[in-house]
Amino acid sequence: MGFRDRREKRQEEREAFGRGGSANRFQMRQKMISIGDDYWIENEDGDRVFRVDGKALRLRDTFDLEDAHGNKICRIQTRVLHIRDSMAIEDADGEKLALVHKALVSPLRDRWKVDREHGEDWTVQGNIVDHEYDIEADGRKIAEVSKKWFRVRDTYGVEVAPGEDPALILAVTVAVDAMVHPAK
Repeated sequence: MGFRDRREKRQEEREAFGRGGSANRFQMRQKMISIGDDYWIENEDGDRVFRVDGKALRLRDTFDLEDAHGNKICRIQTRVLHIRDSMAIEDADGEKLALVHKALVSPLRDRWKVDREHGEDWTVQGNIVDHEYDIEADGRKIAEVSKKWFRVRDTYGVEVAPGEDPALILAVTVAVDAMVHPAK
């Protein structure tokens, strides 16, 4: 990739992400103390658009991503008997959409993989613990997760590129967060 290619790629990212970009923006705000890890995901206008319903008292971590009316969109659940931590994302009918797991070799920074059933696989890389990372598909950024816009603890933003599935990207974000911060 030459200098011109990198410049064009950064220009395209600036058009979608950042101030004045065309990306869909969501705010993830977890409650400090809640039974079952329930919390709302708001859009940039402050409207509640998705709800993460954490299922309490289960043997494995289970979360349902619901729309604002309580309709289940997908289930995010820990997979047992795997060599490395992984969480499966299934649609409302139980069909597998993706498997999120930590990459085996990541020498410089945290790196996760999202093996999708339909479509190209995604990579999640950056500072995962501090909620500063990107989700990429085939080398292009499709989502950016960051706390830089918020001062409140346990609040971070997710920007989703136009044309991408926000529910699946938010489900991946919930899965990564649940695996990195298991005590929450």
